[in-house]
Amino acid sequence: MTAQTARFWNKKAQGYAAKPLSDVQSYEEMLTEIGLHLSASDNVLEIGCGTGSTAVRMAEQVASWTASDISSEMIRIAKGKPAPDNTEFVVADADSSFEKAPFDVVCAFHILHLVPDTEQTLKSLFNQLKPDGLFISKTVCPGDMGIMPRLVLPAMTLFRLAPPNVHLLQRASLTQMVKKAGFEIIEQKTFGGHTAAPFIVARRPA
Repeated sequence: MTAQTARFWNKKAQGYAAKPLSDVQSYEEMLTEIGLHLSASDNVLEIGCGTGSTAVRMAEQVASWTASDISSEMIRIAKGKPAPDNTEFVVADADSSFEKAPFDVVCAFHILHLVPDTEQTLKSLFNQLKPDGLFISKTVCPGDMGIMPRLVLPAMTLFRLAPPNVHLLQRASLTQMVKKAGFEIIEQKTFGGHTAAPFIVARRPA
């Protein structure tokens, strides 16, 4: 499944990179909110970084930013962007162990509904964090978008128009998974009225 997922995103990488943001204001609001939880001494891990747009914007606020993605083509495009010197782009899946672990902050944006096993990935990210470290995420929850995703996603996946594994997460179930992994949730909000894409900040207890 991992290889199949990598192939899917490798094929999509060029189009993904060229596609403009659908809601620039919400993205900027998210970046501002992320910045409020970062400090200059932080070593940060980001999984599912795509073509690195968030890493490029945020890395200058921290000591180091390791941005990973399962797609080698996404990472190739990311490496071509002008990024701060403390930014490292690596090809890795969401459950990989990273040499720089444990991190002060782990970020996961628009990725938890796409990994093979969301609960397992959350446990893996918990283990990548230092005690009292922060987990910052924004997750699409298709299960909160009505009946259409349930009707359309199977056909889209069959014809390779959607990734191999898209989970019909709901905000309530996602919140429970984050807690089950051992995190303490300290903030939940949404941006731009996108209620099916919750932003969650959680802490690994000291």
